[in-house]
Amino acid sequence: MPSSVPPGMRTLLITLLVILMGAPPAVAQPDFGPDYVQTQFGPMGPAGRDLLQKVALAGLWEGPAGRMGLQKSANPKVQEASRHLVEGHADLDRRTAELARTLNVQLPTRPNEAQQGWLNEMSAAPARSTEFDKIFANRLRAAHGVVYKFLAQVRTGTRNTAIRDYAKVCMDTVLDHMTVLEATGMVDFNDTEAIPLALVAQPSPAAPTPPRAAAKVVPQTAAPQRQKEGGVSDGLIGFAVLVAAGVAIWLWSGGRSSRRMHP
Repeated sequence: MPSSVPPGMRTLLITLLVILMGAPPAVAQPDFGPDYVQTQFGPMGPAGRDLLQKVALAGLWEGPAGRMGLQKSANPKVQEASRHLVEGHADLDRRTAELARTLNVQLPTRPNEAQQGWLNEMSAAPARSTEFDKIFANRLRAAHGVVYKFLAQVRTGTRNTAIRDYAKVCMDTVLDHMTVLEATGMVDFNDTEAIPLALVAQPSPAAPTPPRAAAKVVPQTAAPQRQKEGGVSDGLIGFAVLVAAGVAIWLWSGGRSSRRMHP
């Protein structure tokens, strides 16, 4: 006659098996410091907040500059660039405001002093003049070049998926604007202060060396502190494994004893 398993022991065994099968893998959450907060999209730090604020700041003068170009320029290429600026920044302004609300980031509400100065230059230039077209193309092309480099840096280093996706959209928009501004034929590439020369492509002394494949050594003192995202620790899982193994051995030995006693 086969041995019966006590109801309490059966419940314990089932519970342990459920824990073992359903527990998520251990994930250590890195601590990036007090300037970072955890969000549903990953850690949000100073670079992500700076990105949202700088893109909002760009829209506060580049959108009006585009509208001014539509009103004051007689050059079809400048007008085409102006349309791209107006449409592109209308889309970015909407995306920026939405993401800033989600991530609780305060945005600027007026252009900075330099940006207002560029708008004033455009306002002062005569309508339908080459002077206006040159100021328009050169100020905007120089500003977009600076923003594009900044976007690439943030996109490369951020751990926040929402900021990564947002930076990609911003980079596409800024590259489009740079392209149509250059197509006007008014950009002065001899002005290396406004548009610096590209450096020779070579490894930077500050660039990190790609790590070699090697076994990662985990300090013994850190092991007890690792915690499951779902709240199940490695120690509890290990204990559950030992208990489950003990129960299995008890059941197996109990069955054999029963067969010997009851041939």
